[in-house]
Amino acid sequence: MRPAILNPLFAGVTSLKGVGPRFGAFYKKLCGDFVVDLLWHLPSDVIDRTYTPSSLRHAEKNRVATLTATVIEHQPPQGRGKPYRIVTECLDDTLALAYFNVKGDYLERLYPVGQRVTVSGFLERYRSSWVMNHPAYAVPADRSDTIPSFEPVYPLTAGLSGKMVQKTIAQALERAPTLPEWNDKDLLKREDWPAWKPALLGAHTPAVATPDEAQKKNLRRLAYDELLADQLALAIIRLHHKNAGGRAFKATGTITKKLDASLPFALTESQRKAIKEIANDMSAPKRMLRLLQGDVGAGKTLVALYAMLHAVEAGSQAALMAPTEILAKQHYATLSAFLKPLGLPIGLVLGRGRSKERQETLDALADGSLKLVVGTHALFQEDIAFYDLGFAVVDEQHRFGVNQRLLLSEKGRGVDILAMTATPIPRTLTLTAYGDMDVSRLTEKPAGRQKIDTRVIDMTRLDDVIQGIKRQTAAGAQVYWVCPLIEESENSDLAAATERAALLKPFLGNEAVGLVHGRMKSAEKDAAMQAFAEGKLKVLVATTVIEVGVDVPAASVMVVEHAERFGLAQLHQLRGRVGRGQEKSHCLLLYQAPLGTMAKARLTLLRETDDGFLIAEEDLRLRGAGELLGTRQSGLRLFRLADLTRDSDLLAMAHQDAAAVLAKDPLLESERGQALRVLLYLFAKDSSVPLLRAG
Repeated sequence: MRPAILNPLFAGVTSLKGVGPRFGAFYKKLCGDFVVDLLWHLPSDVIDRTYTPSSLRHAEKNRVATLTATVIEHQPPQGRGKPYRIVTECLDDTLALAYFNVKGDYLERLYPVGQRVTVSGFLERYRSSWVMNHPAYAVPADRSDTIPSFEPVYPLTAGLSGKMVQKTIAQALERAPTLPEWNDKDLLKREDWPAWKPALLGAHTPAVATPDEAQKKNLRRLAYDELLADQLALAIIRLHHKNAGGRAFKATGTITKKLDASLPFALTESQRKAIKEIANDMSAPKRMLRLLQGDVGAGKTLVALYAMLHAVEAGSQAALMAPTEILAKQHYATLSAFLKPLGLPIGLVLGRGRSKERQETLDALADGSLKLVVGTHALFQEDIAFYDLGFAVVDEQHRFGVNQRLLLSEKGRGVDILAMTATPIPRTLTLTAYGDMDVSRLTEKPAGRQKIDTRVIDMTRLDDVIQGIKRQTAAGAQVYWVCPLIEESENSDLAAATERAALLKPFLGNEAVGLVHGRMKSAEKDAAMQAFAEGKLKVLVATTVIEVGVDVPAASVMVVEHAERFGLAQLHQLRGRVGRGQEKSHCLLLYQAPLGTMAKARLTLLRETDDGFLIAEEDLRLRGAGELLGTRQSGLRLFRLADLTRDSDLLAMAHQDAAAVLAKDPLLESERGQALRVLLYLFAKDSSVPLLRAG
């Protein structure tokens, strides 16, 4: 149950004065449904209204100023498009206040002739006169103290004005209660942080134009609160999973030894290390929740197979869940090839269907005669029953939510879970994406993987590139050609996949060029990718849907148009689609000149290194966590108050603090624990709350 003290903050935004259903929809788009969401909508800028020149004749033009003047006369507009002018006597000169498209007698009431008024706005010169267009503030001189010296500027959305958002957030701040302190007292003293409410009020009501030390402390305190809530929620999920009852899977080693002997290559050192870490977890009585993170082509699937066989040797069943049918089929084919020398069958479950083959697979899973299975999310549908599921692999973990992961684990008893991702994530961000997991990393490429020749080419050489592709395909190569848009747009100069496919067909043949993009139906995309995998297509023109997709060893060329518009990590993922066979592979990054400094740095780094983790770290440094292309695909949460490029030290502190708290007080029953419950609710980490109630 949510603490009663927070109820005013979890009322709808429409409970605030002046916010009805219409404006409520705008606020939902801007920041969220609840009053508390307004508290996290911090100013993006500050307007300094403290400039008050003593002489207008010597004032600085083109800056915000606050002035007191006497109204002399009103000059209604003389013709369409002309402004309404209020002429005033200000200091030692004349100041005109100009308004456009004002109806009624509003200005006559606002500026009575002869009255002293204080106005604040942008002061500029028009011809030989001083003008202030649409002053932001206009009040009687005796109320000049109501004009803020430093005014917060909030991000907006269509339908909401700056003044309206200011007033609404001011109402939300009035509802903010004084809350119990959830942070460690020694931490507060060391960092010299204020309490939560003063920090919140200070963040919304700046006292200076640029953040001073006091304001920085307000912002760091709030950022830490958000990160602590996040890390605490993840730690609770992890604790709940591990305490929910696990099994110790004691493997015999008989099957994995056969697999060792059948492999035509040697495992890398990091593969061996990961296999050992996973085996140790599975052999312990607590449930495993581990992430296997590896760069493109690092050999994650083989590591997962060793873990699956560990479960089978212990008498249990193992499943691998992939996010798409084409990836599930790919894993099925890969694992089948490894298992064939061992004489072990593996099943495949896709969608609902009613085929005889599918039903035979389901029956074999239910009676325990089938020990291994690969499938999509269909694996946790109600009609799927396992005899004794003990181990599950979740591939491309970021595409599945925590609830889906738990649904799969509920198909068995004490199920150990291994999640896999091929998206290299900087260590800082791993805590936010997978803070509830132990992490194993594959840092080497298997022996025999060739380095991809990466070249950066100006788009003016497009004809040369097409001729080169024609020579490559004539020699038997297959080519990916990636474009950032689906079709031509009047507002964009980016190449479109449909247009590029049409351009390439006369050079390469209509039947040799295929097309894949995100607006196609799944069956159409799968058919095109399958045709490419089978060699029926020589060139596959695509949007980034092939970033994580079918494994085609014969594909040896990757062309990326407008590479300067892609993020580093995404370009690296695309490059990893080639270089999987025996042929020398190439990646051609086509760019539109002139290149900006950041784009040039990204493309240069990509040309110089193929280390995905190094690339991910540099992408974070160059562009920040909030702008990382592929962030949402990588399962990374975007924070409202924290900036992970700025606050990485706070994230590390929050991670350690959350672990220390739960080690001493797993149910959050102490005085600080009760305050931390308030924190969890405050940031709406709903996933953690049922776990608290469940103990």
